[in-house]
Amino acid sequence: MSIHENLLGGPPPTHLPDDPEPRELLASSLAWAQLADDAFEGGRVVESYAYARTGYHRGLDALRRSGWKGHGPVPWEHEPNRGFLRALHALGRAAQAIGEQEEYERCSGFLRDSSQTAADTLG
Repeated sequence: MSIHENLLGGPPPTHLPDDPEPRELLASSLAWAQLADDAFEGGRVVESYAYARTGYHRGLDALRRSGWKGHGPVPWEHEPNRGFLRALHALGRAAQAIGEQEEYERCSGFLRDSSQTAADTLG
């Protein structure tokens, strides 16, 4: 018998069903990129920067798990890549807005090197 056992009986514990969708969404660069876009459009630039940075890092992790070695194309035409590319664009945009010019230039160059189509589409 456990010290914390209810000696009077009672209903069993309630467990909500496991819903992996919210966790999966937060693991997605696309969800973070959308949050960054919404915050930027709402004038919340620092918040946009934070969301974009999270999406960017989630995307880098996913790319590495897929065999990416830190350079090479990440084509916009492959839809699963778009979340990362949007987060990278959003990070550069927010960096420029808060006066982080070097980071803006790094992100802009990285975006162009990854996918010129993404740079043209998002720019």
